[in-house]
Amino acid sequence: MSGPWLTAADAGCLVCHTCDLVVRPGGVAAEEACCPRCGARLHVRKENSIVRTWALLIAAMILYIPANVLPVMNTTTIFGTEADTILSGVVYLWTSGDPPLALLVFFASITVPLLKMLALMVLLVSAQRRSTWDPRQRARLYRLVEFVGRWSMLDIYVVTLMAALVQIGSLASIRPGYGAVAFGSVVVLTMFSAMSFDPRLIWDPMRAKNG
Repeated sequence: MSGPWLTAADAGCLVCHTCDLVVRPGGVAAEEACCPRCGARLHVRKENSIVRTWALLIAAMILYIPANVLPVMNTTTIFGTEADTILSGVVYLWTSGDPPLALLVFFASITVPLLKMLALMVLLVSAQRRSTWDPRQRARLYRLVEFVGRWSMLDIYVVTLMAALVQIGSLASIRPGYGAVAFGSVVVLTMFSAMSFDPRLIWDPMRAKNG
């Protein structure tokens, strides 16, 4: 193949999915080749990439509901116990005169995970349908999803720090709620989902189209 869609696979090279070394098997069948650096089995594409990505993404979508409904923080003082969800924390920050921080928490903890899951769905559906729609934009979307995923942990960082710092004997204490566990699971699952997706699947239909 010649032209703009020439890839490493077209040149007979494989990428190790463990250490990212580019390897030319040289006479060995692709399914039998091993990485000379780490010894891992080489594959033309990540095995069961779409199935594993869907499984992780669906699990994250299911946990996204309790992550926003259940309290992420339980505050106990001499006046009683108060449970706060992510959204109630955003409302409190907004009404207490700190709109920029409220918007930051809302964007990082509610909007970003939702947009990331929607973006992964778009990538998965287009890869399954072998769509040739604008592969460069979809590749950029994938890199953006990978980059922003870790910043969704803002709420968990805040709860962890407050739980460690605000422990004043019997006067006040802060403990993470079940919502924090669900939210942390959502972030981790979406990160693993993005990692398990093979972005080269975006370009495979273009190779077939131009092949």
